[in-house]
Amino acid sequence: MPNTAPSAAAPLIIIDLQTGMFDGRFDPPIHDADTIAERARRLIAWARRSGRKVAFVRHDGPEGDPLAPGASGWPVWPPLGQAADEPTFGKNVGNAFSNPDLGEWVAGQGAKDVVLIGAQTDFCVAATVKGAFAEGLGVTVVSDAHSTLDSEKEKASDIITRHNEAFAGQGARMATTAELTEG
Repeated sequence: MPNTAPSAAAPLIIIDLQTGMFDGRFDPPIHDADTIAERARRLIAWARRSGRKVAFVRHDGPEGDPLAPGASGWPVWPPLGQAADEPTFGKNVGNAFSNPDLGEWVAGQGAKDVVLIGAQTDFCVAATVKGAFAEGLGVTVVSDAHSTLDSEKEKASDIITRHNEAFAGQGARMATTAELTEG
């Protein structure tokens, strides 16, 4: 797909930006966590200003996991400022569209495409990009508003760069936070 702007109906979907990705209690924070949170807030404000809907996706980990329902890491990260009318869709696998309610919600917006940000780049973000395509949706990935952790073999920044190239190769529109919020 060309690097054009997302449609006016494309909702912003925030994947797994939960307390456990930022607080460092059980795992290190995601790479560049403070900047990711700031960019997420800017994108949320942009979406609201432009009349787009915003939805949050929350990973529901297994019992004992820091992201398990009710665990300290489970809630959407409060500093993101989720509004009361912005839904949260739970999932327990990588692809956010595994929850059929998310696909129904997107369709209910009259949207044929989505804007994706969140964590973790190489797991849930990548799976949700594929899931959105499988739903027949166009995808805009905000290239500087998703993150992950270092792996044993690769730095997070390299994982993010590699996945941005893969997302573009799969047909995703790529945009930066500034391109969307200042354009």
